[in-house]
Amino acid sequence: MRKFIATLLVLVLALGLVPTLAEDLNITLFHNKVEIAEPLQAFAKLYSDKTEGVTVNIETLGGGADYSGNLTAKLTAESMPDIFVIEGDGDYKLWQEYVTDLSDEKWNEETTLAYKDPEGKVVGFPVSIEGFGLGYNVELLDKAGVDPATLTTFSALKEAFEKIDGMKGELGLDSVVSMGASVAGGTWWVAGHHNFSIYLGGGLDFEDTTIVDMFNKGEVDEERLADYAKYVQLLFQFSNKEVTTNGTYDDQLAAFVNKKAAFIHQGNWVDPSFAKMNIDFEYDYISHPFNDKQEHTGLYLFAPSFYVLNSKNSPEKIQAAKDFLEFLVFSEEGADYMVNGAGMVPAFANVTLQPSGGFSKALVRANAEGGNHGVFFGKLPPGTGQDVLAPIYDLFAQDASDENLDFFIEDIKGAAKTVSEKQ
Repeated sequence: MRKFIATLLVLVLALGLVPTLAEDLNITLFHNKVEIAEPLQAFAKLYSDKTEGVTVNIETLGGGADYSGNLTAKLTAESMPDIFVIEGDGDYKLWQEYVTDLSDEKWNEETTLAYKDPEGKVVGFPVSIEGFGLGYNVELLDKAGVDPATLTTFSALKEAFEKIDGMKGELGLDSVVSMGASVAGGTWWVAGHHNFSIYLGGGLDFEDTTIVDMFNKGEVDEERLADYAKYVQLLFQFSNKEVTTNGTYDDQLAAFVNKKAAFIHQGNWVDPSFAKMNIDFEYDYISHPFNDKQEHTGLYLFAPSFYVLNSKNSPEKIQAAKDFLEFLVFSEEGADYMVNGAGMVPAFANVTLQPSGGFSKALVRANAEGGNHGVFFGKLPPGTGQDVLAPIYDLFAQDASDENLDFFIEDIKGAAKTVSEKQ
């Protein structure tokens, strides 16, 4: 009888009637973009349902929390995720022992934006093309008699801000700009990452790293920094101080969506949030015209983050993670998630779906036209934006007076010295 049962079991296994005797693989993706958490979780569930023996779990950290610090805590607790995020050279240096060589993956044929290590090996999967400019409400600017096509210099933008500020009652506005710079509210990254990128790359060729290279050496371009500081001052002076210094990400978006601000300093990643908030007007981008030395028309485009695979995993788990990323790039479901679910501009040429969000549409146009600027905060040491720069912006936003403008400039110079000591 025992011999019969054993023979039957062999036959059942041979016929594939038992799916597997091995333990199912659980793949954890730990990321830091709360605005895409829901669609990413839905996509992971779809993939898990379609893929026998593999479950992809999503862990999200957002709200301006310290991703690198949380990842370090996971390492200490021996609970490193299978897929995690790096945001550039600084993060790579920190986690280089834990990244997997992805050079042979098929999706490399469809992108030029993968992250490469110093030896030229691909180790990072580009999550998306993201970007930003200064967003505006098309209808409100039209009512104010302001042509966005003319807002290509600092002086022109300042004049427009002053005009709109004088019409706030008529237009129903609380402020001209919806800006974020709050450490407590979690919007520090709007200033410490993205606004500072205007100083690092604004007006320069897309791959020109001259200014960020100087900053990493403890140096600044004095004239450029002075112009940039006045631009930051302009944004702070014409924003709602409560939103800028105490508000949350949701508060910043709500001010724009509810037509309480004519401009917003945000990137195309807000498109899905705008849709959920039932935005009912056309919106678009101008550049960030931080000086009068040239006409500013380009937007700021970048692959801001990269998925990397934990090299300390078993070959089976690494392969399962690779399969998930391949499905993301080459399936209709993956394209639908990236474009329609997450509101992304995909970094892969084979994805031909067009985004519906106003800011993402603007990025697609800008990418086709050229003349855009690079975003280089990822070339700074990890934690620079949050720990070094964010408090400087937060403090200046409290009182963006001419007296404090000088202090802001000196603080940025001091930040450069601090950064140089971290190299």
